[in-house]
Amino acid sequence: MDLSEFLDLMAAGEPVPPTSEAHGVMIEVGERARRITARINGGYRTGEEIAELVGELIGSPVPEGFRLFPPFTTDFGANIHLGRGVFINSGCRFQDQGGIWIGNRCFIGHNVVMATLNHELAVERRSTVVPAPIVLGDDVWIGASVTITAGVTISEGAVVAAGAVVTRDVPPRTVVGGVPAKIIRPIEEGTEEDGEAGGAGS
Repeated sequence: MDLSEFLDLMAAGEPVPPTSEAHGVMIEVGERARRITARINGGYRTGEEIAELVGELIGSPVPEGFRLFPPFTTDFGANIHLGRGVFINSGCRFQDQGGIWIGNRCFIGHNVVMATLNHELAVERRSTVVPAPIVLGDDVWIGASVTITAGVTISEGAVVAAGAVVTRDVPPRTVVGGVPAKIIRPIEEGTEEDGEAGGAGS
């Protein structure tokens, strides 16, 4: 199985048992991702050098305006998709086998976790993983120490407050927070938010 076939399997949401050929691809690509992120995190890099390494990681040049502050880790790397003007702050961890799509002008705060794999619940099948994508629309702001679980879409313009655990889809232009995350308030068009956004944190 090549990477393209594996990504098709992930897009279909097919379970991956530990003895499968797909699981072998996950391990192989994951080793490559760790080698690249070790270079990202192993010493000072300019913004241009980081962008080049991230492009190598995801398999295509990063769009204009991309910035990332290390350290950054991912256990796959080849199913991350970036829009223009994305900023990823330090300490983020992406589990992207199921696909992570980040829209234009998104801000990702410190220590954000995005996890696109679940384990099957039954004990005898718990080593089998089930993928589902995470999608961030344009202009989404994810606060510090947020966890986003598999299958979640955060729609355009939304803000996730610091420390939230997002387990279900977020409507456009809303602020959500808490564990599990719930709607706090809408974001009104053209209003001043005083840089707080419900305590999102950067």
